Amino acid sequence: MDMARLRDRMVEYHLMRRGIRDRSVTRAMRTVPREKFVAPGFEEFAYEDAPLAIGEGQTISQPYIVALMLEKANLDAGDKVLEVGTGSGYASALISRIARHVYSIERHERLALQARERFEQLGYRNIDVRIGDGSKGWAKTAPFDAIIVSAGAPEVPAALKEQLDLGGRLIIPVGQDDQQRLKRITRTGAATFEEEDLGGVFFVPLIGEDAWTAAHPMYTPAVPPSHPEETPDAIIAAAAEEFSSINDKSFAALFDRFAESRIVLLGESTHGTSEFYEARAAISRHLVEHHGFNMIAVEADWPDAAMIDRWINGKAPTGGPAFSRFPGWMWRNREFSQFVGWMHDENDRRRALQKDAIRFYGLDLYNMAGSIRSVLDYLEDVSPETARVAKERYGCLSPWQSHPATYGRAVLTDAYRSCEEAVLKQCTELLARSLDDTISDGDDFLNAAQSARLLAAAERYYRVMYYGGSQAWNLRDTYMADTVEHLLDFHGRAAKIIIWAHNSHIGDARYTEMAAARDELNLGQLCRQRFDAMTSLIGLGTHSGEVIAADDWDGEAEKKRIRPSLPQSCERLCHDTGKPRFLLDLKGNEELHANLVEQRLQRFIGVIYRPETERLSHYMSTSLSRQYDAFLWFDETRALSPLLPQEGATTDQETFPFGL
Repeated sequence: MDMARLRDRMVEYHLMRRGIRDRSVTRAMRTVPREKFVAPGFEEFAYEDAPLAIGEGQTISQPYIVALMLEKANLDAGDKVLEVGTGSGYASALISRIARHVYSIERHERLALQARERFEQLGYRNIDVRIGDGSKGWAKTAPFDAIIVSAGAPEVPAALKEQLDLGGRLIIPVGQDDQQRLKRITRTGAATFEEEDLGGVFFVPLIGEDAWTAAHPMYTPAVPPSHPEETPDAIIAAAAEEFSSINDKSFAALFDRFAESRIVLLGESTHGTSEFYEARAAISRHLVEHHGFNMIAVEADWPDAAMIDRWINGKAPTGGPAFSRFPGWMWRNREFSQFVGWMHDENDRRRALQKDAIRFYGLDLYNMAGSIRSVLDYLEDVSPETARVAKERYGCLSPWQSHPATYGRAVLTDAYRSCEEAVLKQCTELLARSLDDTISDGDDFLNAAQSARLLAAAERYYRVMYYGGSQAWNLRDTYMADTVEHLLDFHGRAAKIIIWAHNSHIGDARYTEMAAARDELNLGQLCRQRFDAMTSLIGLGTHSGEVIAADDWDGEAEKKRIRPSLPQSCERLCHDTGKPRFLLDLKGNEELHANLVEQRLQRFIGVIYRPETERLSHYMSTSLSRQYDAFLWFDETRALSPLLPQEGATTDQETFPFGL
């Protein structure tokens, strides 16, 4: 049987001729194979406009009624939708082709498990299914833009109304079996709702604490799941893909699942942990050698990275020493130097084979560290007190900071405001000099183009950076995303890029306090939005150990002890598994994804670590499974091995990385 032709006929005859006009609904109905959701042997009836039995006294609703409910729900591509009554999973599948994410509840365990299996086979990964009482909704993942109930209730359950977002729509059959009316409830305020009658329908009963119970003739007691509900740490333990060490070949092979991505972002929860650098190096080598990735881009200044790029491509570096400003240890360390050496050797091999070279780029085009140093130097000359305030403020320029007092105190200082124009001039001149060094040989069009873009926006950037806050962060990450896009365009359709940056840059900001509390976006979010199916976000985390960090901006690099993660954090869940090293596939494992959707604390340590104020300074609430596609875990970690220049030294450390 030609199922595609039968689907088109169903849409034409049973839906559109009866008034269904929503193109997103008809497109989904043409796409989702209904024959996969009916009982074996009933495939030939899949596209008749009739309900079909699926067991447990339940049915798959007739296509027209499903389409009507979806159309009346006014679904949008960005919506989060709750479906009550998963049944076969057909309606959930349709919703998933229209909306951003679907949460579906089913009372019968067998049906829920069958539906999950169908979604897995079809590759529908934006659906979470749980077994439970649908009349109570799914409070942990609320509020919802729409709720669609595929069973009839005696009246509208209060819990479902409360879980609607403002403007949210609830579609539900209400009334006795032969007198059911399809209702649309729209939330218009905190305690106000608008109700519409959409006509008569007939659905199986909604059984639950806030719906039909023992009084209903079709009521049968809910069968509890065959196994008790597992705790999140137990679910993590079951899903964890362990490895013995970073050096084991099996470790890098874990990341073959991301081979089809065009952009792979590798994070870190600190800027000073050895395992994070070693792991990113091993993953990058594997993706370059086996899956065609040909660019590495890092959270570093463009001019400094350009020196590395020249060296690994057999050219003499220009300008001063690379990565010589605070925080020098981020890139002047033994772990990164070894990776640079590998890129150099790999490019030598590629030149011999006449293959395209690996390129290395910095995404921070603004020379941020040097510019901040310029600000502080100037302020220390004209107003030491203002410089002290500025240094404290720059130490808090992180999206996870929960204490805004330093921002307010800095911008209210008259001396600070009076220095603005002079500092902007200094920063712009510094930028122009460093970019001139980068393109001094005149033969690198990409460097010249990036320099022109930056100089055109420099004054705005430095003015925003001078006062700090979310605007500075947003401008910086937007330019990082623009740079990624320019690099991919410049190198052509075959280009594939690996990005090294902090978790706060590579995790999707929409699912963190960054967006909710400070209206911030980030690189990972923008890559997902611009390159939806081609982006993979991989976070890295740790429970305890040692880290290289400073007390304040421009402070000395110190080896510090990381405090054990807080009990309410996702790090503590990983630690409680008792497993030292593992990968969590948050996108591919639906049960794991659903159990880690809930907002929990997550730790972020940048170039500054202040253990004495750790909760305020280094934690924010996030949804781990929505923020990342995967999460790489090291329970106990070591500090980086810095290669900082020493006064009067003439060793290889002075010529990093070129002398190593």
